[in-house]
Amino acid sequence: MRDQSLRGSSLNSRSLASDEGIEYSQRKRVVYDCPVCAKSFTLTFAHDAESPLDWSCPTCSAQAELSGAVRPQVSADNEEKALRTPFDMLLERRSREELEIILDERLAYLRSRRGKEKLGA
Repeated sequence: MRDQSLRGSSLNSRSLASDEGIEYSQRKRVVYDCPVCAKSFTLTFAHDAESPLDWSCPTCSAQAELSGAVRPQVSADNEEKALRTPFDMLLERRSREELEIILDERLAYLRSRRGKEKLGA
């Protein structure tokens, strides 16, 4: 049995598939500059993928910026819209008088379920 071993053969070390006819997707190389450690590094993305404006620096873990990119400006209108509370949005849909009427109706319903009527002013 020992005499019949497969010496010198490399089982499972090489793939039998060939590289012929394989088309790789297009790629692009993107350069990022780190403002903290002043180093540049290159990443590879798919050609049709959007490159992020920030990427974590592999050297110092700070946020590196896309080389030559112009950041979009955030207008004051976008900030104002983001600061609305749910109550502000409710006031856009209903007036205070309508809200008072709805509140009185719901309180009357809850009191009738408990068996108590309105006690005070």
